[in-house]
Amino acid sequence: MGLAKLDRMSAVENLIARADALLARLEAVLPHPLGAPDWSASVAFRYRKRGSAGLLQPVRHVAAIRLADLREVDAQKEKLLRNTEQFVAGRPANNVLLTGARGTGKSSLIKACLNAFAARGLRLIEVDKADLVDLPDLVDLVAERPERFVIFCDDLSFDEGEAGYKALKSMLDGSVAQSSDNVLIYATSNRRHLLPEYMKDNLSYRHTEDGEVHPGEVVEEKISLSERFGLWLSFYPFSQDEYLAIVAQWLRSFDVPEAAIAAARQESLVWALERGSRSGRVAFQFAKDFAGRAGER
Repeated sequence: MGLAKLDRMSAVENLIARADALLARLEAVLPHPLGAPDWSASVAFRYRKRGSAGLLQPVRHVAAIRLADLREVDAQKEKLLRNTEQFVAGRPANNVLLTGARGTGKSSLIKACLNAFAARGLRLIEVDKADLVDLPDLVDLVAERPERFVIFCDDLSFDEGEAGYKALKSMLDGSVAQSSDNVLIYATSNRRHLLPEYMKDNLSYRHTEDGEVHPGEVVEEKISLSERFGLWLSFYPFSQDEYLAIVAQWLRSFDVPEAAIAAARQESLVWALERGSRSGRVAFQFAKDFAGRAGER
């Protein structure tokens, strides 16, 4: 074989190798269809992005919190339980926005509802706000499934102009494509309207001659997302007595004797004072610390 022919073959092989490398790089950045996970692997899933591809990861260890574990939020619990019961039974139900003070049980209540209804086919998919642009793909993926799916968005808030804001707004109400009837969105937030609110927004209000006040376009836009949730549940800071009741509940769950629970009262108040909050989260953290130390005695 001549030298010129060998050179030509080498050049062709080099060109093919370069083309393969280019195709591999293109494949890495091109969008891929969302694949179904092993639905039997868990009752809860996380949606994650890997480059341009999205995937659903089964949650191997689902939080074991029960509805009975959550104290001093009975009104909110009853409403969410009723809405979820309607949804699981195939009856009309609303998307839900849980807002209010931090550490008061918003996320825990949703997880407890999952545990209460998982045996009846309820499933949960947790989605970060940055990935909400992929909501239509998720809805399409589960549309034909027999289970009922809650899309869970935790600690949700947006800055103006974020892509996920419009995607969520369209999915809740307003898109030409109707959401599947086996999907609801449950979101938690410390902000009632999910967007930052500024003093300058008040300048857009209009006052009519008969004394009526009408919000301007800026304010209307800020409330247009939250009002698309059919059910609002508000959570408030706990009083001292409510906080102590929650502390006692968690201590009992850790098998702390009643006498020790009574003795822990003052210490739990100091714990809350140091953290500047009498929330359910702070109560749980104190109970874990106290029960752990009690086990050493």
